[in-house]
Amino acid sequence: MAISPPYPPYPTPPDGPAGGGALRHAHWWQRTWVRYGALITLLTLSGLVILALVRQQTGTEGFLVGLGLAVLPVPLLIAAFRWLDRVEPGPWRNLVFAFAWGACAAALIAIVANSFATKWIATATADPSGADTLGATVIAPVVEESAKAAAVLLVFLFRRRDFTGIVDGVVIAGVTATGFAFTENILYLGTAFGTDQLTGDRGIPSVTAATFFVRVVMSPFAHPLFTVLTGIGFGIAALSGERQHVRRVLLPLSGLLLAMGMHALWNGSSTFGQFGFFAVYGAFMVPTFGVLTWLVVWTRQRELHTVREELPAYAVAGWLSPAEPYALGSMRARRLARTFAKNHGGRPAARAVAEYEAYATSLAFLRHRGRLGRAGADFVVREGELLNELWRRREIARPALEYAGRVAAPMPVPPAAWPGHGFGYGYAQAPGQGYAPVQGPGHAQGHGYGYPASGPHPAYNPYRT
Repeated sequence: MAISPPYPPYPTPPDGPAGGGALRHAHWWQRTWVRYGALITLLTLSGLVILALVRQQTGTEGFLVGLGLAVLPVPLLIAAFRWLDRVEPGPWRNLVFAFAWGACAAALIAIVANSFATKWIATATADPSGADTLGATVIAPVVEESAKAAAVLLVFLFRRRDFTGIVDGVVIAGVTATGFAFTENILYLGTAFGTDQLTGDRGIPSVTAATFFVRVVMSPFAHPLFTVLTGIGFGIAALSGERQHVRRVLLPLSGLLLAMGMHALWNGSSTFGQFGFFAVYGAFMVPTFGVLTWLVVWTRQRELHTVREELPAYAVAGWLSPAEPYALGSMRARRLARTFAKNHGGRPAARAVAEYEAYATSLAFLRHRGRLGRAGADFVVREGELLNELWRRREIARPALEYAGRVAAPMPVPPAAWPGHGFGYGYAQAPGQGYAPVQGPGHAQGHGYGYPASGPHPAYNPYRT
């Protein structure tokens, strides 16, 4: 089911919404709309400039041909990275920013810096051929990987809540590199088409066909593979404690250096002889791709294990039903829950269940970081937000997850009725049922974990191990 749940929102400032007391005294550059406006303006201008530069080098017809061919692998790569991020899906705005940065800002930095550096070296050494080789194997990897890493760094610094581990780093880095490769492929394929127009080559023997085969068929993952190494460095740094400053700096730098090294090896493969490209491709690129794919899938499974491990504390407290931690820790059960909700309540119900799954996963990761002493200062506020978001959707999500738990989870779960079709949560116990519904907010038990009317069992502390 193609449903992308929105990510939990950022908390409202203490003095109210935007424009409140806290923001009245803030400097103008600290306002959210100023930052968003500046970022959008930067990316738009970069896009227009890179569009003009690419079109100048390829011509209008070459640009259109390059665009049509370069766009083919993009949906597949984006879908692959979104699949990796399905356990705790990040907000689309981060992915849009990452792709736009790679396709516009990073591509512009690369094309300008690489051209300037290569021309300067050629002039200084009077060796244009050597300058081109040096530019491809040394200058380009350093410039391009640094430009792409800037997007990962920006998300890491300014969207820290969205950046919690290795998978987040892989996804942001991979989408950024996908955008960069998209623009670069337009340039290479458009230039190849222009060459074929001059020589009259057509079909399989043409330069366009050869370029398409190498860049789109054989190695669409090349740029994402390089930059993912940087993303892994940032992802491991995100798992580190806030006081581990050296580690949080050295790990991203190490990932960036590995990305540069792999990129340089790839670009330099053409200088290793007739079969240098295939040797590097088979000996380094394919194994590295396999190892990184295994690492990311393994990390994804560890995330599901974290959900199953951390959420039972909230089930004991009454925030979740007994089946939910197991259902939320299974991708199959999650899918079944969304399907069940859609069949009974339509797409709005399925979206509510998807949102519930996303909030519950964020809650599990937050608790996990708290137990390891890696949670931020807003731990309690954030936990309250997530619990309240879950409580708002409980009547729709819980029956769906109960159903999914009975089908897919490794524990027996008593049946629960869909709201409007018998007794459900928050209602009197149905005759003959052995399952007592959870007590909702506002009951005589009082408030929850210090939040106004937010849930049951106020004396229970889910963080006590």
